[in-house]
Amino acid sequence: MIFKDRTAAGKLLAEKLVAYANRSDALVLALPRGGVPVAFEVAKALNAPLDVFVVRKLGVPGQKELAMGAIADGGVRILNEDIIRDEKIDPEAIEKVTVEEQQELQRRQNLYRGDRPKPVIQGRTILLIDDGLATGATMRAAIAALHKQQPAKIVVGVPTSSPQTCQEIKSQVDEIICAQTPSPFYSVGFWYEKFPQTTDQEVRDLLNQAANRQLPFAIGT
Repeated sequence: MIFKDRTAAGKLLAEKLVAYANRSDALVLALPRGGVPVAFEVAKALNAPLDVFVVRKLGVPGQKELAMGAIADGGVRILNEDIIRDEKIDPEAIEKVTVEEQQELQRRQNLYRGDRPKPVIQGRTILLIDDGLATGATMRAAIAALHKQQPAKIVVGVPTSSPQTCQEIKSQVDEIICAQTPSPFYSVGFWYEKFPQTTDQEVRDLLNQAANRQLPFAIGT
């Protein structure tokens, strides 16, 4: 299946997560930026609050799209030792990229959330949403960071995923919903007709729309 765009993908994913609709303990967390339009549709359909969980990929120097790891809020860093070994990346280069991405992570935290407090994670059912999984580096970092905050349950939901990555992440969470796992996978963007880069402003606009909806459970509660 080729999705028209992230909005269409989010609506389909929401149908597969309907068991979590209208639950007072549910919280939808999006991995920005591309996961936000998908998660917005999920949150709207499930009548659940929406927020972001900022994660940054650590790109290989000179090959930024190739992930050698990822960082997440809370000081979590996940490294892909196979990539680091194969690409012969030295520790100094890893630290340099980590510092740069930590600064970007903090910038996005401040920009997206503004004055809104961080949501309470402990004891809640977290629906962790992205627009797809290729290597899964950023998702793994988010999962590790969330586990530190003791949620009652972590459910990962994506419209499309590499079969291998979907299977690998399954053991790290309570439930994972990969709407489709095509093989060969190629890339996340291959499965979308329209796959433009989501902008910071689009993220802010969607979060503001979600916060302004008349929800029974407000963001940050």
